[in-house]
Amino acid sequence: MSIKYNIVERGRPGHAEVPKKYYPSLQSTGRVTMRELATEASDISTLSTADMMGVIEAFLTIIPKHLAEGEVVDLGDFGSFWLRFSAEGAEAPAKVHGELITTLIPRFIPGKEFKRLLRTVKFEKLR
Repeated sequence: MSIKYNIVERGRPGHAEVPKKYYPSLQSTGRVTMRELATEASDISTLSTADMMGVIEAFLTIIPKHLAEGEVVDLGDFGSFWLRFSAEGAEAPAKVHGELITTLIPRFIPGKEFKRLLRTVKFEKLR
């Protein structure tokens, strides 16, 4: 199993005088659909593809609901979902309010098993 990458040239933002450097840039090799995941999961479980689709749909409903309630969603060895945000600052604590939050971003932290699998990934330069 390997992840493909290209080479890209990048400068340092805001510092045009700094010489540009070359970096690897990960390249997707395709997409997997929810139905494909459900079929693959059904092949290694006692659930049918339709059952797995139902489970995935339920997760798509339940996880955002818990995040919206301010909870961290802990999926064990898979990892955890949580929310991060960007906000504008205020001159005084009394002037801080929810409307200063400008962007809400879901984040994922991989769990132990997920991290272990990621450590086995190899990288392959695209030709």
